[in-house]
Amino acid sequence: MTEELIHLAYDPEFDFRDLPKVSLHDHLDGGLRPQTIIELAAEIGHELPATDAEALGEWFRESADSGSLPRYLETFGHTIAVMQTREALIRVAREFVEDLAADGVIYGEVRYAPEQHQQQGLSLDDVVDAVQEGLDQGCAALNEEGHPIQVAQILSAMRHADRGLEIAQLALRHRGRGVVGFDIAGAEEGNPPSRLTEAFDLLAQHLFPTTLHAGEAAGLESIKDAILTGRAQRLGHGVRIAEDIQIEFGGVDDEGEAVSEDTGLVELGPVANWVRERGIPLEICPSSNLQTGATAGFGEGIEAHPVDLLVQTGFNVTISPDNRLMSGTTLSDEFELLVETFDYDLEDLLDLTLNAAEAAFVPLELRELLVEYINDYYAELMEAELAVDDEEEFEEI
Repeated sequence: MTEELIHLAYDPEFDFRDLPKVSLHDHLDGGLRPQTIIELAAEIGHELPATDAEALGEWFRESADSGSLPRYLETFGHTIAVMQTREALIRVAREFVEDLAADGVIYGEVRYAPEQHQQQGLSLDDVVDAVQEGLDQGCAALNEEGHPIQVAQILSAMRHADRGLEIAQLALRHRGRGVVGFDIAGAEEGNPPSRLTEAFDLLAQHLFPTTLHAGEAAGLESIKDAILTGRAQRLGHGVRIAEDIQIEFGGVDDEGEAVSEDTGLVELGPVANWVRERGIPLEICPSSNLQTGATAGFGEGIEAHPVDLLVQTGFNVTISPDNRLMSGTTLSDEFELLVETFDYDLEDLLDLTLNAAEAAFVPLELRELLVEYINDYYAELMEAELAVDDEEEFEEI
């Protein structure tokens, strides 16, 4: 890490929201504004645990911070309850885009399960159309204001339900009209991708991208099944791939040279090796991983999160917020957390952002434009920082 960039995390004038970002793992029903939930709940008579926006936001964060994925998922009962009409879906999707833009996101993929929004009679296609209208409204208004942003849909099928094929067909119907990928979500343990084999076969026949939740609540077998059955181009979370990495301290290297006791030799198991060698992107969500207990096996606290191990050993790591409401976070917050915990600098954040841009489910031409935009911004920022440091050194002389 370069010394001149260390101070950015602690400079009160530096705002991580100014950095251009790509968000790949962001749930629509996990990103509502508390005030919006309150207003929509009042319209339908849905009872909430709090009716003050600040108190409600705190309730979501405390309830989600249990160390259990099933308990974490229970909080979605309230957000999904207020997302059952076309008007509500349009509003939530529009505000979702606005909040991404406020956080510096220039390209995002929003995922949700259409099957969970049919309680008031909407068809699956109605749900997707309503969300797309909200996304279009938000993007159009922001682009007109000079903020470049594009947001696409990823449709999730619930792992425990039997509608995988139906949701896969839905995704294919809306291909080219805002939907760019397919996912499976919900309780991971006991609900492997192999339950939805027919859906994945259909998507593979049509060369449609998939990104599966795997390696969060379950371990290596879940990741392996996501790759083999789900043909996953990306892994949602995937953090438990680190269970297939062994570090041996001391000993000798491949050339027979002695290795310092402070230096670790890294050995990858077959699943980790497959994922790393093929550059399968990992959609790491640090704060969420701590809340759901995904990283509990590695130790307590963000310091024990294996994200840095994955970065240092050459995995294709991307960073996302997962559920901004439940985790009380943003992508900017996640970046700042990594900087403060692992001493990442601008170059590290650039690498993570470029990884995400190159993993986006969009045509090559758009990925290249994203990469160019991000590189240009960081180049100007780094040049400005170096100029400030040179001026400060001159003044000291």
